[in-house]
Amino acid sequence: MTAISVGQSWMWAAFIMFVLAMLALDLFVFGGRKAHRVSVREALAWVTAWVSLALVFAALLWWYLHSHVGAEVAQRTTLEFLTGYLIEQSLSIDNMFVFVMIFSYFAVPPELQRRVLLYGVFGAIIMRAGMIFAGVWLVQEFAWLLYVFGAFLVITGIKMLIFANQQPDLEKNPLLRWLRSHLRITDGFHGERFFVRQNGLRWATPMFLVLVLIEASDLVFAVDSIPAIFAVTTDPFIVFTSNIFAIMGLRALYFLLADMAYRFHLLKYGLAIVLVFIGGKMLVAPWWHMPIQWSLTTVGGIILISVLLSLTLTKSKTRVTGEQ
Repeated sequence: MTAISVGQSWMWAAFIMFVLAMLALDLFVFGGRKAHRVSVREALAWVTAWVSLALVFAALLWWYLHSHVGAEVAQRTTLEFLTGYLIEQSLSIDNMFVFVMIFSYFAVPPELQRRVLLYGVFGAIIMRAGMIFAGVWLVQEFAWLLYVFGAFLVITGIKMLIFANQQPDLEKNPLLRWLRSHLRITDGFHGERFFVRQNGLRWATPMFLVLVLIEASDLVFAVDSIPAIFAVTTDPFIVFTSNIFAIMGLRALYFLLADMAYRFHLLKYGLAIVLVFIGGKMLVAPWWHMPIQWSLTTVGGIILISVLLSLTLTKSKTRVTGEQ
């Protein structure tokens, strides 16, 4: 694992400025403040853009480190970033299924979903940053926590395998029930607004409930995903950048795959196996260190196989149903 961060102060500043610039472009230039339905073409363009930017970042990181600290560190660190990005991007897909459930439950019109997800990205970045720096500090101060994280991931993965087919009931969600009992909530949406004034009183709209649940879901998933990347590296710069690239691309991925999320029904099993694999890797680290290339190949292979099996079985089921 990386013991010393490769991130210089100027690299942190440049990356944060890049993220802020991209968010500003999304909000003020590319229609983030204007309600509209995101088309498949637009979503695909954004997914392609974010994956390309992550790969460009990896290439620039390799070039800089190769020039300043040597080929070995450059190769190892770049592979750590790519593996961390793949892990975070894969695990964030599970969050996409939750977004689908939340939007369906509240019957949020497609044209109103884009902005609430953009605010969700803002909140996710702030929460992830705090959790990452706290996690890095804890691991550096108490190295044995890595084994706790490993055991936690194994248990979480096994629970995901057991309960993969069970859908949570939002009616019984304690956070939602608390919000409904403590806030005045309007009957319907008021565009993209989170609060409105009626009869001199401030009312929350259902869109505010959607935002809170989305932020809460990201917090829950961060508890799984951030410990997972510690199996790859404890370098705060690599952990942070790989997480942020995955978060920034999640919204576009949602709009690309939301309408066909049912076709990826086996992906949850693949993600559960990934968690068990990563947790097991952390637990056996004192006796055997898996090369980073193997980790990248294994995680990628598990996700690819689960996606291909999902698409194949869904197509076969559709064909049989159609014939009948």
